Formats: sequence, C-alpha cells, structure tokens
Amino acid sequence: MRFPRVTAIVSSLLLAAGATLASAATSHAAAPTGYVALGDSYSSGVGSGSYDSASGDCKRSSKAYPVLWKNAHSPSSFNFDACSGARTGDVLANQLGHLSASTGLVTISIGGNDAGFADVMTTCVLQSTDTCVAKVNTARAYVQNTLPAALDNVYNQIRAKAPAAKVVVLGYPRFYQLNGTCIAGLAEAERSAINGAADLLDTTISARAASHGFSFGDVRTTFAGHEICSGDAWLHSVDWLNIGESYHPKPAGQSGGYLPALTKYAP
Repeated sequence: MRFPRVTAIVSSLLLAAGATLASAATSHAAAPTGYVALGDSYSSGVGSGSYDSASGDCKRSSKAYPVLWKNAHSPSSFNFDACSGARTGDVLANQLGHLSASTGLVTISIGGNDAGFADVMTTCVLQSTDTCVAKVNTARAYVQNTLPAALDNVYNQIRAKAPAAKVVVLGYPRFYQLNGTCIAGLAEAERSAINGAADLLDTTISARAASHGFSFGDVRTTFAGHEICSGDAWLHSVDWLNIGESYHPKPAGQSGGYLPALTKYAP
C-alpha cells in the first residue's frame, strides 16, 4: 500500500514548513530595532533648551530630533550620545560604545566643528568683511581637503559596529536668507559666503555618506524660508546673552527642520 509512504511525505513537508515558519518568526523577533543618536550640537539639541542636567556640557535636549523620533516610534532601546562641540575624533573616542548588532537605526550630524564653523561665525561677527571671507575660505579648504577622510573614518566605524543599522546622516542648514528682512548685522557678502560654505559642507558630507551606503537628510530643504533674515527664523542669530546657542536651531528647527529630514528615511 502507498498510504504510509504518502503519510510520511506529507508529515515531512509539514515539519519542514513548520521549521521554516519558526525560523522566520525567530528572525523577525531578532530584527535590530535599537536607536543610537550620535553627533554634535545640532543633534544634541543646543538652542532648543530643556537640557538634561545629567548630560552636562553635552547639552542634550528633550526637544532635539532624536528624542522626538524616539517618542514617536518607541524603539526597543535608545541611546542619546550626541554632544555639543563634538568633532569626528570625539565621535570615534566617546560615542560609539552603544552600537551593536541590535542597533537598527543610527543618526549623526558631524563635520561642522571640524571645519571650524564656530570660529568662522565669531570672526564674521567681530571683524571686517574681508577677514570674515578669508576665514570662510580657510574653512572651505579644510572641508575639501581634510574632512572627507575624517568622515570616512567615522562612517567605517559605525558600519563595523552596527552592521545591520539604517544610518541617516543629517546635514546643516544655510544660516541666512539672502536679501531678507535683516537691517543690521553681517554684510550681504558675508552672509553669502557663509551660505556657500554650508552648501560645500553639505555636498561633501552627502558624497561621503553615499559612498558608505548611508542616507543623507538634507535639512536645507526643510529649513527653506526659515533661515535667519527670513522673518520666521528657525535658527538663533547671535545671542550675546547666551552665546553658545547662537546659530543653532530653535525647537521649531528641530521639529520642523531636522525631524522631517530624518523621517524621510526612517519613517
């Protein structure tokens, strides 16, 4: 009779199917879903207030885009390691410890401090237009000649330590709306030079991110119409009473500028 043989074949197929489903369920359960937020002051939320006192000089804000994304999506774990003033070397030395095979999302903004943008803005506010433009050009040379390798080092380490993660690299906004509402402050030539350097920085970061298979969140598009001199700025201008928050996003810049640029790639 053939029934025992047919029964055996059917039983084998059912067992194999069950094993496949169990394996798929196990794989799904083990999918990496932790979120690690790296980077500098634009990621830590400087300029947005509501700082976590435990974060000290890193000034991590509850209004920063990593916290906003975390609150909306409830990742399995969340590590907020971004720190005000961070450069690429600081990320390598101090911010990669929470990356692992269980990390499903990494975000980072980095490179502005390496290029010396704080020094650029200080120079432009306090000194002549010619001195400002010369300082901008020094920063541009660094971005073109030195920053790419520094970014590659960071991106290589992120991928090595978080092999399954979706990595979203966030850029920087243009600071100024040209021919805008400002009636004092920097000369238009200075504002134009600063915007041009920001564009170069973003172009450089975007290219290096793409070469590693990372997504680039271009916040210039989300900040459009909300630059300084726009009449509805999402960025602080120079603030003599709290100089550290100058040229950083306000809460609206984090929620309306940075969060949408992240959500485009990590919905």
